[in-house]
Amino acid sequence: MAIPTLLISLALIFITLTNSSACTFVITNSCPFTIWPGTLSGSGTPPLPTTGFQLDSGQSITVPATPGWSGRMWARTGCTFDATGSGSCQTGDCGSRLECNGIGATPPASLFEITLGVGDQKDFYDVSVVDGYNLPLAAAPRRGGCNATGCVQDINMGCPKELQVIGNEGGEGGGVVACKSACGAFGLDQYCCSGEFANPTTCQPSFYSGIFKRACPRAYSYAFDDVTSTFTCKASVYNIVFCPNSGLRIIDGGLQNPVEERRISNDSRVVSSSSSMIVRSSFLVLMTCVISFSLYYWNV
Repeated sequence: MAIPTLLISLALIFITLTNSSACTFVITNSCPFTIWPGTLSGSGTPPLPTTGFQLDSGQSITVPATPGWSGRMWARTGCTFDATGSGSCQTGDCGSRLECNGIGATPPASLFEITLGVGDQKDFYDVSVVDGYNLPLAAAPRRGGCNATGCVQDINMGCPKELQVIGNEGGEGGGVVACKSACGAFGLDQYCCSGEFANPTTCQPSFYSGIFKRACPRAYSYAFDDVTSTFTCKASVYNIVFCPNSGLRIIDGGLQNPVEERRISNDSRVVSSSSSMIVRSSFLVLMTCVISFSLYYWNV
């Protein structure tokens, strides 16, 4: 009787480990130029296998994350790095390094933010332009019944002059490469939702946040824009697309998931992680235990 009980217990442990396998982010560059995505983990969560990398036009990369991971992702533009990974970017820079290593994006930058649930807990995710905007961005869970979100309009084209960031000559040119938030441009409490405005009652949408919200109804436009901007899902894969020129449809002011899932091209790169190895190793350990205990009980 001991052997079946043992096998059931070990099987339940293995099922639990398997169900805790990593979520995957598929990051795609649909922009007609190279970008350098960055990642930043929230407090108390480990960094992803990569915190910064180059992504050429048309390429995708798969980045795994463990359950409970919390953090943000963005794309840097107009970057130059030397062989040691030192350099700079026109927008979204993170400490003048290719790998961000715990340093967040220098505003303005369009952000994808997510907290992955553990077990049956749902994921919470959003796209934010609270700190400003540099590139169109869309995020879609690869699961039916879950909402896509993003900011797919080119806000740089309609950015007010007082919020504009003008790029250096060369690269992507010397035009508007990003659009600051009113907080970033003016630093006033009423725009930054700080001081006496640090609550949802006193901090209200401004003229400037309204420009972002009209362009991108599902994205965070100011600090307390939660109701229309935070989404929940339980998905194992999230598609994150910069410059989503196709594959996402705008219906009634919102985003819908792609009608057909786009396969990652042959030149996609995969960042390996120890998460899948952990599950496989756990399986081997458990099977070894099963065999060992079985042999023991058969011999007594």
